Amino acid sequence: MKMGYNGWNFGTAASPALWKGTSPDMPNALITGITGQDGSYLAEFLLEKGYTVHGLIRRSSSVRMERIEHLCGEPQSADSKLVLHYGDLCDGNSLTRVVHEIQPDEIYNLAAQSHVRVSFDEPVHTVDVTGLGTVRLLEAMRQYAESSGKTPRFYQASSSEMFGQVQESPQNETTPFHPRSPYGCAKLFSHWQTVNYREAYGYFACSGILFNHESPRRGEAFVTRKITLAAARIKLGLQNKLYLGNLDARRDWGFAGDYVEAMWKMMQHETPGDYVIATGETHSVREFLEHAFGFHGLDYNDFVEIDPRFMRPSEVHLLQGDCTRARTVLGWKPRVDFAGLVRLMSEADLDRAQREKASGGRD
Repeated sequence: MKMGYNGWNFGTAASPALWKGTSPDMPNALITGITGQDGSYLAEFLLEKGYTVHGLIRRSSSVRMERIEHLCGEPQSADSKLVLHYGDLCDGNSLTRVVHEIQPDEIYNLAAQSHVRVSFDEPVHTVDVTGLGTVRLLEAMRQYAESSGKTPRFYQASSSEMFGQVQESPQNETTPFHPRSPYGCAKLFSHWQTVNYREAYGYFACSGILFNHESPRRGEAFVTRKITLAAARIKLGLQNKLYLGNLDARRDWGFAGDYVEAMWKMMQHETPGDYVIATGETHSVREFLEHAFGFHGLDYNDFVEIDPRFMRPSEVHLLQGDCTRARTVLGWKPRVDFAGLVRLMSEADLDRAQREKASGGRD
């Protein structure tokens, strides 16, 4: 293996024998989107289970590693259980190379252009990464299966945004889809492609239809993290206003750390299937604001202003999931409730804002 990025292990074709670890029974997993919120929590979870974890990252001038830095110390050893590989969902050749090199037992496809509002500004890019990228990865898996006789299990990160203009509430696995954004359309394409590969080739290919899931690792452009970070900065005098779009949109918000366990449980079941993962509760953006600003003893009405730039061309007003199937078949249930989630994020962002203030605004 070769070293890079301050001690991180980067895989090469010469090292697959090391990737099974000390036991030949140790599972080998590939995670696309490993540097994102879900990817980092899933990597932690799988490493604790004894997996060797491989992460796919795009080669760029600046690769953000902060969500997974704690998973490997420095310097890295040759038998590290976390290995990174350069690859891109827009490059089928790189996906084929990585899958053949690491010979995964499980593939978790979490990478995407996942910001709904941005997908309206960059629809072609969103479809290329979030939609066609899944087909490229499925094809890499199919080619590996045909050449090796071994078929990895495949997880697709589907989304509640596929329901869009909801036909019934709450939404479950049989609710009709009606996406209302380029992102939702791309996710729906990927979802049905996963079903198609399962039915056409007999692959163990499953999809988690995850409703909104948040954490202190959520990207700062997403509304929940935007709120908790702004509330902390306003409390400490580092920010004066917060600009948002639709405050009345209602979402089913859960904790990302809970939801990655559901992904793993789907992959361990004897038969592949699709599952809604949600809390079953719905709360408005306005309620999220009340909890987040209330954590600091503030009234959000004094600081929040509506900015039309943050309105979607077509809005999804209500999403509420029914995870009965996941509860009964997989034995999964969420552990962190709505108030606990907002508190968890608020505490983390207060700590961050305090460090920012102590360093003179240079966090």
